[in-house]
Amino acid sequence: MQLKEAAVVVNPASGGGLGAKRWPKIAAALKEEGFTFKYSFTEKAGDATEITRRYLQEGCELVVSVGGDGTNNEVVNGFFHENRVVRERAAIGFISTGTGSDLSRTLGIPKDFNGAARHLMTSPVRPVDVGRVSFVNNRGIKESRYFINIAGLGLDGDIVGRVNRTSKALGGFISFLWGTVISLLIYRNKEMAVTLDGDLVCEGDITTVVIGNGAYFGGGMKIAPESRMDDGLFDIIILKGLSKKDLLINLPGVYKGKHMSNPKIIFMRGKNIAVTSPEKALLNLDGDQPGRTPVEIELLHRAIKIKS
Repeated sequence: MQLKEAAVVVNPASGGGLGAKRWPKIAAALKEEGFTFKYSFTEKAGDATEITRRYLQEGCELVVSVGGDGTNNEVVNGFFHENRVVRERAAIGFISTGTGSDLSRTLGIPKDFNGAARHLMTSPVRPVDVGRVSFVNNRGIKESRYFINIAGLGLDGDIVGRVNRTSKALGGFISFLWGTVISLLIYRNKEMAVTLDGDLVCEGDITTVVIGNGAYFGGGMKIAPESRMDDGLFDIIILKGLSKKDLLINLPGVYKGKHMSNPKIIFMRGKNIAVTSPEKALLNLDGDQPGRTPVEIELLHRAIKIKS
């Protein structure tokens, strides 16, 4: 299905503040590909969700997210309201101006704006899975949100929180590599219990738990190399009790997706996962750090349509 009319949600602060400067080139690329569109700039956290929901309620059938992984997550959340899809026929597209661009890597979307606009015009609409997450937010209140690419707990959440507190002026790879190395040096493993589809599968000293719908996180790490976004299953990777030395030695392999043979890495697939901890294990949702354990995640099979 070729959708030529779009509503575009633009995060001007994405990419370390370069989103606004990049928008004219993106707009020109969209026009060159034959799109007609309206657009809105976000001003604060949460705006992309509200803008997306309004566009869908007005009848838009293609919403394009222009920003980073956090913006993509907000736009995805705008497709849902009160546990229901706002507009069944609508699809979401992505043009990355962000720091990490991990969802774009997972989906194979070109980095250059002309290539991304062409990909958006020519790619088919297909349904993919999403995760619905219940957690305790950073204000101590229970909250529910959705994610499309990656969720993680423990070291993963610590890294994302650290990176998001920096300027990201050095770009995605360097920003995430710096945040990863610093976190590796000071992070302490957490006591966690992991339940998958009703069965306790792991407990004790855990470094991180990653729930992969997509393949990439952390600015280019191929953490879930075998994941598929439409297969009805999460790829779950548990790093159990890794030392700082283990983490540093294995870090280069994670970027290439060559880490799965490590005996301290547990790999499983499933649909519903719960993680509890007597400590404060931080949550990562698509590059955002919105809260902490206890966390419950359920897979919604092919719940959203994307252009990719």
